[in-house]
Amino acid sequence: MKATIITIGDEILIGQIVDTNSAWIAQELNKIGVYVHEIISISDGRDHILSAFAKAESQSDIVLITGGLGPTKDDITKKTICDYMNDELVLNQEILNHVTQLFAKYIKDAMVDMNKAQAMVPSKAEIIKNNFGTAPGMWLVHNEVIFISMPGVPFEMKEIMRGGVLPKIKAIPGLPFIHHRTILTAGQGESTIATRIEQWENDLPEHIKLAYLPSLGTVRLRLSSRGMDKYFIEKTVDDQIRLLLKRIKDIVVGESNEESLVDQISRLFKEQGKTLATAESCTGGKIANLITEIPGASEFFKGSTITYATDSKVAILGIDPSIIDQYSVVSAEVAEAMAVAVKRKFKSDYAVATTGNAGPSKGDSDASVGTVFIGVATETQSFALKFMMGNHRERVIQKTVNKSFELLQKELMKKALK
Repeated sequence: MKATIITIGDEILIGQIVDTNSAWIAQELNKIGVYVHEIISISDGRDHILSAFAKAESQSDIVLITGGLGPTKDDITKKTICDYMNDELVLNQEILNHVTQLFAKYIKDAMVDMNKAQAMVPSKAEIIKNNFGTAPGMWLVHNEVIFISMPGVPFEMKEIMRGGVLPKIKAIPGLPFIHHRTILTAGQGESTIATRIEQWENDLPEHIKLAYLPSLGTVRLRLSSRGMDKYFIEKTVDDQIRLLLKRIKDIVVGESNEESLVDQISRLFKEQGKTLATAESCTGGKIANLITEIPGASEFFKGSTITYATDSKVAILGIDPSIIDQYSVVSAEVAEAMAVAVKRKFKSDYAVATTGNAGPSKGDSDASVGTVFIGVATETQSFALKFMMGNHRERVIQKTVNKSFELLQKELMKKALK
């Protein structure tokens, strides 16, 4: 079964917002065995929408549309759907009641006719309730092709997909079974790994596909297969994973189909009942930001300091100025002292600290651009390691963040394996 994803909105085309909807939808469809043939973003123009509908219908079994369902005049998706399918808008009393209740409960402003128009939907549409907004999802069939229209607001779209769309698609007979397993590695680049596993990759069965998914400091190796025989698909992929692990055991930091390294660390902290604090200089709070995006992070994350300037390391963390004078603010000694100090400050079990020169200028240190030190403090020891992260500021920062998580993961795994 093939799908086309269409995102509608001038704001996408001019770069005002980033289209995250299509990526998320594609991931969810892939999980249930639906092949995404094409993803396109189009303007709010009627002719453009009609042309996109016709093209999608000619090449897909399912067309998923987001955007253009708001209450204002530039939101023309519903009207254009009616034009395309020779339909008309009719009042849906259930949606009108829902919109009225939302206004009564959450919105101080009085409803106007424009808001009530949200309850006008194509007569041929099967409605999928939107619990988080006023625009409903709509499921229509035209020339045996399924059209699904949803609002462009990401959290509303996801609610409609999870609650209504995905279950309906999964109920369609004949969907293949799809199986993914993803190995997360750290410490070696994509080309080095490819060289190490070249023979294994050449011997893969034809129905199993390998994808390299590199990020800064990490590489995911994803094995995928699809077919109607679930047992065969799972067994053959799992057999290949075992062979792969034998070849790269030294760089494997976990297995994750959706779970990131941050997710893994969060899970390990929760499972072990341990806590974490961070002291960040060159990473500017990015480590703490990624941690606090994880639901339930308050169970283990005690807090963070962003001691960016040299004097803040002294004033807030209590770093001895003589250490900075002797070794430089970008040094192993300072990184380790920061980790120890923030661990003590927040009374945590573990701590990680960063100090470095991300560029483009040298700042408070004579260390060359790209020089980074990461300090780690555990229940039994503290240490700091030096890394050269390149000369591109954003890459230096992101690689430092990823390496910090990698070091934490290794320390947590030591305890898990005891």
